[in-house]
Amino acid sequence: MGVEFRTAGQADTPPPKPTGPRKVAIGSDHGGFALKAELTPFLESLGWAVHDVGTHSEESCDYPDFAYATARMVADGRARLGIMIDGAGLGSAMVCNKVYRIRAASPYNEFTAWNARAHNDANVLTLGSRTLGIEVCKSIVRVFLETDFEGGRHAKRVGKISDVDEAYRGKQ
Repeated sequence: MGVEFRTAGQADTPPPKPTGPRKVAIGSDHGGFALKAELTPFLESLGWAVHDVGTHSEESCDYPDFAYATARMVADGRARLGIMIDGAGLGSAMVCNKVYRIRAASPYNEFTAWNARAHNDANVLTLGSRTLGIEVCKSIVRVFLETDFEGGRHAKRVGKISDVDEAYRGKQ
């Protein structure tokens, strides 16, 4: 297949862990701006410091710019987790997953948010403002932020994701 997967026990190099308060990077395009504005105080109420990478208005813009900025904050260790909001959440997930060491997921309910973190160690959450209501988004965000990676049997699989990342993209 072209990728040599690590064996059990080999460690992945995780993104640098930020120090200090729990910080989440949040971004959106124009379609996700209103939802981002609603989620920001919710995040703060959960005890997270929020770093808003933009956009800062509903003026038309390109989601890849803000998805990349969100993902880079996580990849560089300046935020523990990231949240990116566009119309469907899918395009942003594609962009974020191009950034080295990012595992973005676009869950649609609490279970898929839990699974993304507990089993896949997702570090960026993407949401669709046109596909999910605010209460569903809050519930997904809460579960995503409060769930830790379980490790164990899942660590080997996440390691294989990292192997693909290394083989086909390399460090940026």
